[in-house]
Amino acid sequence: MEKIKEYIAANKDRFLEELFGLIRIPSISSIKDHQEDMLKAAEYWEKTILDAGADKAKVMQTAGNPVVYGEKIIDPNLPTVLVYAHYDVMPVDPIDLWKSPPFEPVIRDGKIYARGADDDKGQSFMHAKAFEFMVKTGQLPCNVKFMIEGEEEIGSPSLGQWCANHKEMLEADIILVSDTSMIAPNIPSITTGLRGLAYWQVEVTGPNRDLHSGLFGGAVGNPINILSSMISEMVNDKGMITIPGFYDDVLEVSREEREKLAKAPFNEDEYKRAIDVEELSGEEGYTTTERTGIRPSFDVCGIWGGYTGEGAKTVLPSKAFAKISTRLVPNQDHEKISRIFKKHFESIAPKSVKVEVTPLHGGQGYVCPIDLPAYKAAEKAYKQVYGKTPVPVRSGGSIPIISSFEEILETKSVLMGFGLESDAIHSPNENYPLEQFFNGIETIPYFYKFFSEMAK
Repeated sequence: MEKIKEYIAANKDRFLEELFGLIRIPSISSIKDHQEDMLKAAEYWEKTILDAGADKAKVMQTAGNPVVYGEKIIDPNLPTVLVYAHYDVMPVDPIDLWKSPPFEPVIRDGKIYARGADDDKGQSFMHAKAFEFMVKTGQLPCNVKFMIEGEEEIGSPSLGQWCANHKEMLEADIILVSDTSMIAPNIPSITTGLRGLAYWQVEVTGPNRDLHSGLFGGAVGNPINILSSMISEMVNDKGMITIPGFYDDVLEVSREEREKLAKAPFNEDEYKRAIDVEELSGEEGYTTTERTGIRPSFDVCGIWGGYTGEGAKTVLPSKAFAKISTRLVPNQDHEKISRIFKKHFESIAPKSVKVEVTPLHGGQGYVCPIDLPAYKAAEKAYKQVYGKTPVPVRSGGSIPIISSFEEILETKSVLMGFGLESDAIHSPNENYPLEQFFNGIETIPYFYKFFSEMAK
């Protein structure tokens, strides 16, 4: 890719300002008050793709938030790459922990700080600028399609059907995604596996109103106490999930593959220091990286009820709530897991309360074969820019729609992430290093070059 570094250097200020324009749109898909922002973000992407050189781009309606589709077909006989990304972001709470307003991007210490700086506005925008470079300099070696959705952070509930309805339009040889991370700035890696996900909201109801904890405490079941006790039963002292049938479909990873995964650099002391904990925990018999990559997990993502304001209020609450998720490994069916958790959790509730479990969203896990031509092309692209062959890793995160692409579109995905663990995605002060942003723009065109050569 001739003159890619020069192109980036000449345009980097413009690239950042255009990215900041997207970031300033508070496109939070999980909050209904942001519906207008979802459309604004979609229209921003439509213009971005057209300005970058696409033949056409349009905002297309779904049952939920719109999808932006764009394409540039230079020769139907050439390979086609379908770029997938999402323009929606997570909520910003707790807002008081942000050092600067979450939707007013700022650069501090060589990093962009804002919600969406990494996930996924920063990473997706690299693709727009890499595409722009290839088109403007006449170096685009294949056909390119874009599919930018607005519901990834809530499980992509509308995208599967939209893909099925437009399968012919989305036909491609590979799907290219940047929504994952690297081991370190100087250690490139390619995500070869994603965990699946099942997610619920739990509501526990006791008395018909909040009660005085002095007059009723000790005689009436406290929904918060009971919910906490029920949650504590979900994982045993060996770190294993106790839901009956939960492990029935878990495939044990071979010793050989575990040895390969163990070659990825990992410093446990640095890991603990980075998150300020003295000790790690999890399923017995597995390393930290195995616990987050090849084994399922169970987590409470939020819990509330009763009085949480300033000062004291002696109340025995009527209700308690929790948001609970499990990360699943390939071969575990998220719908089956959702059913068995709901059945089990509701069955263990004492008669002093009523328990209702509501499934929110979920998705299957995904594995990308390392002998895939697209994987080999990604491998060569990273090496071209970073000077090192990337390490294959399995991520603990989930992108539920990726497995659906394989099922619906019959197309594999390659996950070329440039984020870092320190980027604090989903958390206050999310950030993205400028170096990673610009390196991504430089690396992506090489993927197109090498993939097109291999696919001929």
